[in-house]
Amino acid sequence: MTASLPYPKGGPGAGTHGGGRVVAFFDIGTNSIRLLVVCLHRDCTYHVLTRQKEVVRLGEGEFDDHCIRESAIERAVVVCQRFIDLAHSFGVEEYVAVATSATREAMNKNDLLHRLRQEARLDVRIISGEEEARLIYLGVAGNMHLGDERAVFIDIGGGSTEIIVGGQHTYEVLASLPLGAIRLTNQFFARGFDGSVSKKRYESICRSVNDVIARELSRFPVTIPGRAIGSSGTIINLAEIASRTSNGSRSSGPEVLDRKSLSRVISLLCSLPLKERRNVPGINPDRGDIIIAGAAVLDCLMEALSIERIEITGRGLQDGLLADYLTRMEGFPLLGQLTVRDRSVLQFARSCGVNEFHARTVAKIALELFDSAGKAGLHGFGPEERELLLYATFLHDVGSFISYQDHQVHSHYLISNSDLPGFSRKEALIMATIARFHRKKAPGKQELSSTGLDPADQKKARALVALLRMAESLDRSHAALVRHAAFQGTTGKNAILVISAVGDCQLELWGIEHEAGNFRRIFGRRLVTEVRRAELGEIHELDGESLPHLLNHSIPREWHPGESRKDEECKTISPRARDATAAGRLNKGDSR
Repeated sequence: MTASLPYPKGGPGAGTHGGGRVVAFFDIGTNSIRLLVVCLHRDCTYHVLTRQKEVVRLGEGEFDDHCIRESAIERAVVVCQRFIDLAHSFGVEEYVAVATSATREAMNKNDLLHRLRQEARLDVRIISGEEEARLIYLGVAGNMHLGDERAVFIDIGGGSTEIIVGGQHTYEVLASLPLGAIRLTNQFFARGFDGSVSKKRYESICRSVNDVIARELSRFPVTIPGRAIGSSGTIINLAEIASRTSNGSRSSGPEVLDRKSLSRVISLLCSLPLKERRNVPGINPDRGDIIIAGAAVLDCLMEALSIERIEITGRGLQDGLLADYLTRMEGFPLLGQLTVRDRSVLQFARSCGVNEFHARTVAKIALELFDSAGKAGLHGFGPEERELLLYATFLHDVGSFISYQDHQVHSHYLISNSDLPGFSRKEALIMATIARFHRKKAPGKQELSSTGLDPADQKKARALVALLRMAESLDRSHAALVRHAAFQGTTGKNAILVISAVGDCQLELWGIEHEAGNFRRIFGRRLVTEVRRAELGEIHELDGESLPHLLNHSIPREWHPGESRKDEECKTISPRARDATAAGRLNKGDSR
């Protein structure tokens, strides 16, 4: 539900975000309240202004008599008041707020909603368990690269657990189970319990959880896929504990949690009294009293669904609220033809002010070099390497956002340290390495050995760097004079590169000559170039069906934020069609 603006327009933050629209999203959960403030920009991108979370324990003690405690209501109101003040400082024009399990099950839910409306000036919509699952799906699937794979999505909250089965663009099953970390803690532990947890008690929790799981899974009309994705504070914290207690080092966040590691963590947590449990490496101390119950839910689900490992993501319901919101925006362009990775890269590039014409020109040449080199037997790479080359090429100049001088170094830093939805850390590091060496001295084995890549990926990156350097040289003037550049085969020790160009491309030819030595070291062939004149209207061979959507110049570049939401129009669209659009729109843009 959209709340009316609680302050007059033109607050402290108004007009400071380039004319974009600033929107705040509230997720009032059983354990915590989360705030997401986003600015939607005219260039069809958005970036996150702030993410906040406060533990309020709205569901504490509730699930016995289905009433939210007065003290919990007070905490929720105070936190929402503070979040509203913070949002106002960013110039928020619109508020979208939802409440989940604890609120929807409470007999006194109207008391909470009334106080939030009167004292925090926030209208809140209570959503069903199925709607909660749908929004979680939109938030997670819209930020992960699934391709043609199906996955089971798991989100363990304070009062409920949502399970979704689906693919990149649509879901097959939405389920909400009455299993949550706070609910089960209330059920199996006396208030104030601070001891260790016996094996008998833990098994008792698991029996109760398994009964619910068995009942719910019997209703699932589809087979459960092998790929699993977890998206909640409980799962993230369990993965962090597993990582920290295994290798002892801090990380930017674990990417997977396997069953063996989960079992080890559960044994450790159960063996400790609460005070010591809160000090376990990696644990969020606020979760110390409820994490064992949450772990039991994940433990039982992984066993019941035959899940050996679960991928970890920080995305969730808030991101789904944003995705759902964007589908209802009139004028915000539909980027549904782009993959998660395409959108991620385009968003990042635009946030850094990349020259898209040059980026697309170089990327087209790089792909043509890659494809023709493969046909000529110069490399044996496949679609994965081709995709990484495409994205690294599109982003190779992002470092100019910091400074043109040594911008290749800045590009490496930005790509390797930014949140790029759809890419693993290793993939981001490979792309960063490719961009790092697109200019100045070509990398040797010594330079690549310090990148953090394993030897196989170093070798891969070195070859892709060579192709990017050649493509960059062939658009040295940034005028797209070179229309084609493709290897026509090999003769003896030579590799024949045919270049089609319009106008005087001496600068490009001079650049490609400088890459001949590096090419020979990597591919073992002498580079021989042939130049022919291309017609002005000549179409690039990658155009048409084989052209990656990211390289399509027709992608909208401007949106007018004064236009309103299409709430009425959206009612005529089927929910699943709208959700496919939403999953195709969402990616984070914190890197502006």
